[in-house]
Amino acid sequence: MSTETIQHTVLKGGEWLIRESDPHQTFIPEDYTEEQQMVKDMCIQFIGSEVLPVVDRIDKLEEGLMPSLMEKAGELGLLAASVPETLGGLGKDFVTSNLVAEGLGGGYSFSVAVSAHAGIGTLPILYFGTEAQKQKYIPKLASGEWKGSYGLTEPNSGSDALSAKTTAVLSADGKHYILNGQKCWITNGGFADVFTVFAKVNGDQFTGFIVERGMEGFTQGPEEHKMGIKGSSTVQLYFQDCKVPVENVLGEIGRGHIIAFNILNIGRLKLAAATLGGAKAAMNEIVQYANTREQFKKPIASFGAMQHKLAQMATRVWVSESALYRTAKWIDEKEHALLQEGKHFNEALLGGAEEYAIECAMLKVDGSEMLDFVVDEGVQIHGGNGFSDEYLISRAYRDSRINRIYEGTNEINRLLTVDMMLKRAMKGKLDLMTPAMAVSKELMSIPDFGDEDEGAFAAEKKAIVNMKKAILMTAGAAVQKLMMQLESEQEILMNIADMAIQTFHAESALLRLLKLADKKGIDHVSSEADMVRCYLNDAVDIVNKRGKEAINAFAEGDEQRMMLLGLKRFTKMAPYNSKQARRNIAAKLIEANRYCF
Repeated sequence: MSTETIQHTVLKGGEWLIRESDPHQTFIPEDYTEEQQMVKDMCIQFIGSEVLPVVDRIDKLEEGLMPSLMEKAGELGLLAASVPETLGGLGKDFVTSNLVAEGLGGGYSFSVAVSAHAGIGTLPILYFGTEAQKQKYIPKLASGEWKGSYGLTEPNSGSDALSAKTTAVLSADGKHYILNGQKCWITNGGFADVFTVFAKVNGDQFTGFIVERGMEGFTQGPEEHKMGIKGSSTVQLYFQDCKVPVENVLGEIGRGHIIAFNILNIGRLKLAAATLGGAKAAMNEIVQYANTREQFKKPIASFGAMQHKLAQMATRVWVSESALYRTAKWIDEKEHALLQEGKHFNEALLGGAEEYAIECAMLKVDGSEMLDFVVDEGVQIHGGNGFSDEYLISRAYRDSRINRIYEGTNEINRLLTVDMMLKRAMKGKLDLMTPAMAVSKELMSIPDFGDEDEGAFAAEKKAIVNMKKAILMTAGAAVQKLMMQLESEQEILMNIADMAIQTFHAESALLRLLKLADKKGIDHVSSEADMVRCYLNDAVDIVNKRGKEAINAFAEGDEQRMMLLGLKRFTKMAPYNSKQARRNIAAKLIEANRYCF
């Protein structure tokens, strides 16, 4: 399959799989403006000066402490980066709001509370509220005077959110909806003033409501005792003939799923930003520990086994960051395009996030698993000390685990990644069939070794093109063979999702490297090149393994043999000394005594 010409417009969601991206038109973290960097630095300083000194008190749920910290963050505008200035916010762009999420990501339970407030606690009203609702609630949520929360999950409805049992019935006088039911795992629920709650009107119309603390019939349960994020308030909410004024219906009756799913798209990407910030903060602790802890009369950072771990962690952080801000800029550009078309502010940002819902799902999976990897290896590097609460890595390890569960479990997000891509193909929004057929044709032909690119990073570029072919071959054959049955073959879907996640992140990292090499010169990007090659080396192996698992699950005989040969061709790379590359990466970390890329 010949790669299509570089397109000089923003790619549509999912289109990275079938089109080549231009590194010069790819946004990378090195493109931040001075103002954006200042905002991020302010967030990191806030965590260092206001949160970390009291982190033990936060974990003990000291009454009033978390709300007071949120109010301090509100005074600096950190709760409302993307809220318009007319409603008391900073009115910043989408990239900047992600930098805020990243900058605050190293604050353990505080990060969870502030993310929930600024995201799912505020955005449903900002994007779906009436003008009166926005004027009443948003300025106070933006300043931190009021705290926000979100009630979707129920004891028997987690991933299947639309099966919720909470009901809403219009009162006889038509002035209130009467809510009955309960919600669980409600972040900020113990102190929030304003709640977005979902219930079914007349038992079947899934609808959002704005519920205020103190409304008749609304109570909360005690704080949950959790494995991690212990300082994050988590309670159950109870509605017993709770009277909610009709003017507090959020959006349209029966259209609550539109609110829930659109807010999740943004939440997934912001979660990836928070995990990035958490991973960088953890890496600083880990590198400093490895430099000061001595065994056999030498710092443990001097040992190859430790250097391997440090380099692996840094590589995954750098790659996640590359994919995150590539996507954040796409959403930002889509938002501006929609605004120019005359769309309202809320429609524009939601439209941007919806366009890149596939990428948001992939980023959530990678970010949460990247942070889990970093803190797990961090505990290992700390040895027995990592198991002690005296060291921050112990808290980071416990707190990280929840990220693979909320904002949609990673299993759900993997399934969504492929499901959304295939649905767009069926609707004609994404032409996957033409390139998939081209790959099938290529498998039947003799490989063409002519006109090979011999420029800088040619082998890496070719590897990305081939990884995409492996996805198109596997997914195309699975669709043709299984048709509608594919939906129930979750193992195959998850295999294809893993192939896509690895490829998207590898490509994002390579594009960042190419842009940096053009800016600085190849001689000045040796560490970045080492990280890209190490990641790509591993990613190709993962694509091969997941591809084999998928193919073996639905193909047999000659078809199976041909596809496995094709997969082998598409995941072939020249031998590479990743040991030396990782030592080079680790040397930079050790010298800087922190995460430095």
